Amino acid sequence: MAGLELLYNSVAPEVDCGQDALLCFVHWKLITRDYRCLGTGDQAAANERKSEMLPAGWNADKELYTLRYRLKDDSHDLLVKAILMDNSIILNVMDPKTQKVADLTLKVTDFVDPEHLADFDKVYRNVEELQNQIVHHILSPFETSKRPTGAKEKEPKRERNPSPPNPPDHDPLWIPPQHPHGSRQPNWPDPLDPFNIGRQDLDPLAGRGGGMIFDPLRSGFRNPVLDPSSGLPSRLPPGSVPPGARFDPFGPPGAHRPRPNPDHLRPPDYDDMFM
Repeated sequence: MAGLELLYNSVAPEVDCGQDALLCFVHWKLITRDYRCLGTGDQAAANERKSEMLPAGWNADKELYTLRYRLKDDSHDLLVKAILMDNSIILNVMDPKTQKVADLTLKVTDFVDPEHLADFDKVYRNVEELQNQIVHHILSPFETSKRPTGAKEKEPKRERNPSPPNPPDHDPLWIPPQHPHGSRQPNWPDPLDPFNIGRQDLDPLAGRGGGMIFDPLRSGFRNPVLDPSSGLPSRLPPGSVPPGARFDPFGPPGAHRPRPNPDHLRPPDYDDMFM
């Protein structure tokens, strides 16, 4: 806290209450952030100059303190007002140009010992917390606004369609096999127990199993090959019927059966085919 002891000792004869000591600390913190005091009151006075010292009459009113500050490079001003409410000080800070406002309420006895106002080594308590409160609430908001208007933080580029993370066993060099269109077989599960007839109808919690209709394809005996495309003008694509599925062909067994003759099924008592 370089400079605080020198500043406090320079105004110690004028400090006669806890809020005076607290305002002295706030003034010192502003000085360390490159602000300089212009004077007291809301309006500028003649022949004003920037100074690190507190101006004359800074604590004339013990219930309302008004001080004006400006940065060393003249780029920023602050109007600081401190109002005494019961045992607390309400700090209200405003930028006169932008009308931006910040405030902070401090309980005087939390940071100042009124019994040791004449002893700098004992007058302040919880100094680190006091500094953090002042910087966070009444200095940082204005320092953020001092950034150049055109300055923007760089944001990481976002991909339009980010790919999902690869699983742990992913091989980036693996090339999936190429299949002709329509020839890839679905990943059907293997047939279950061919003698498991009716289990699923009796036990709904048994999972997959045979229904009550007997399936000749899973009877356990050698059976003729049934053509699921029977009765269709063309063959079904591969994989349309999963292996072991209960599937009724669309027509009689055998592929490419001839179409029936119109005379094969004539109506009863009907012997004129041209009518």
